[in-house]
Amino acid sequence: MLREKYKAEVIQKLSEEFSFTNPNEVPKIKKIVLNMGLGEAVQNSKIVEVAQRELTAIAGQKALITKAKRSIATFKLREGMAIGCMVTLRGDRMWEFFDRLVYVTLPRVRDFKGISDKAFDGRGNYSLGIREQIVFPEIDYDKVDKIRGLNITIVTSANTDDHGRSLLRHLGMPFVRREQN
Repeated sequence: MLREKYKAEVIQKLSEEFSFTNPNEVPKIKKIVLNMGLGEAVQNSKIVEVAQRELTAIAGQKALITKAKRSIATFKLREGMAIGCMVTLRGDRMWEFFDRLVYVTLPRVRDFKGISDKAFDGRGNYSLGIREQIVFPEIDYDKVDKIRGLNITIVTSANTDDHGRSLLRHLGMPFVRREQN
């Protein structure tokens, strides 16, 4: 499992690479947040329930329905309307999802050549978007009514993007190899 790989290999490699003296200083993954924004839910509220079921199947944990914080007349959006769903994964479920994401789901993406290593937020956290929920093996392609995307945010304890990038690379995240100029 990936957690054992982290404890056995990655902590050692990161300590050598960045000369960390304290093992608690080594970056780790804190949580993974999956988010599905559903703008079309303004016209049809049933879409949120379908998306919640799909996100629950993907994450292995019940998805929370998110509601609009304020009304926006141009989008016909009222405060309190359901407009998306999200899941926060921690602990064993987080490690299991990350393992499935890296080794099963991402290779199933059409024309996959790797993911960008530039989507860090400045504090070591990484976000990526998946355009089709059908790349996850948990989703039955025949029962999907509409292709929806989702955002995945990996929150780490790293202080810089370099530390976070190195952590994810050692854990097997398939970043695109760039030529050094």
